[in-house]
Amino acid sequence: MKITDYELLIKLNEIGTIRGTAKVVLISQPAVTQRLKYIEEYFGVQIFLRTSKRLKLTPAGEIILEHAKEVIEREEYILNKLAKSSKEVHGTLSIACSSLISQRFLPKILGAYTNQFPKVAIDLVTGISEDIRLDHKNYDVCIIRGDKLKESTCIRLFADPLYIFDTEPFPEDGVKERPLISFKSDDSMHELVDNWLYYQQASIKPLKTMTVDQIETCKQFMKQGIGMAVLPKSVSDSMMEEYPHLPLMLDGKSVTRDTWVCYQEDSRQLPQVNHFIEALTATIFL
Repeated sequence: MKITDYELLIKLNEIGTIRGTAKVVLISQPAVTQRLKYIEEYFGVQIFLRTSKRLKLTPAGEIILEHAKEVIEREEYILNKLAKSSKEVHGTLSIACSSLISQRFLPKILGAYTNQFPKVAIDLVTGISEDIRLDHKNYDVCIIRGDKLKESTCIRLFADPLYIFDTEPFPEDGVKERPLISFKSDDSMHELVDNWLYYQQASIKPLKTMTVDQIETCKQFMKQGIGMAVLPKSVSDSMMEEYPHLPLMLDGKSVTRDTWVCYQEDSRQLPQVNHFIEALTATIFL
């Protein structure tokens, strides 16, 4: 059995389907099926029941999955221990990152990092900050938006001002009545927008709210004239010059969305983690 076999079992259990797992691990469905067959033959038991909806662990499968997690944790422990004792930086760096940051900034940062430390294995998970918070202890470094993590060391990377955009001008007098397009995010983002709109009732009144899955979809809908959209400066690019917009202000201050890098102090003792945090804090984001 290889480490990759144990990792495959964990992914199959997390995702629940062979097809979905094949997409994530970037190999064909037949290859995943064949690998699972080999693993079951190796242990001599059925690990998953194939139901119409998803794979379900058998009692024997639960025991094997627990063993798989222990094997992977032990492997990472040994690699990290070796990394501490070596002058050359290697080992595994596990990162959980906000989708916005992973799309907009992380590729360049990781590109430079992996060029400098090519022997470091990167384990990256992306998603909304709210989901990352629930599972943050499973990662060396978390990059999140909104409030910082409790019981963690957190460094603010940057404050991201929010703007409301539309294809139609914002009148100086009267009430602007337009649909509002929002994107899937965590509660803190929606609270910032809702709170600002509450104080703008005399000038801006959303007729209805349309929620889309991603921030890029939200931008494209706004550009097609479907409605207004509140977007952070970090993803606005040339939109400032092309579309009518207003900064979100309250009490004379910009409404901003903070981005944090959070970690446990023990993790920073690992060279690969420390170098990555240093790369993040040295980056000029806006």
